[in-house]
Amino acid sequence: MAELQDRAVAVVLCSANAAALDALVAPGHGARMLRTAPDEALFVARPTVAADVRREVEDRIAALDADALVLDVSDGWAAWSLAGDDASRALSFLSHLDPPDAGGFVQGDVARVAAKVLDEPGGLTILVPAYWREHLRERAIVDARVNT
Repeated sequence: MAELQDRAVAVVLCSANAAALDALVAPGHGARMLRTAPDEALFVARPTVAADVRREVEDRIAALDADALVLDVSDGWAAWSLAGDDASRALSFLSHLDPPDAGGFVQGDVARVAAKVLDEPGGLTILVPAYWREHLRERAIVDARVNT
């Protein structure tokens, strides 16, 4: 059975023209670049490196698009991990999305809210707008019957 775990993450938003984002090299610090739209990327990392990720993305994108916008939007996001071998099965009770490929992500409806689902070692991480945090937790416990 999958286990639901609260997960602290930093999220840095980069809004820039598509060509600039195509050329952007993701920062270090273990940050993952999620291309969420042609003109938008989110960088997901550990909270302890949020300022470093923001600064590095800001420095790199400035050379590619002078009008780019980079913001730490961590307060606007909540993350839960579905850990264990049954993580994909648990997701199936919450969404019609197929689990992401290894190391990838998908976005769409999870528990009837917009979400991003990231493949991670040992399970899946689900990002939702912060105001849906408890809704996702409740749906995972009730619908997917995960352990907490």
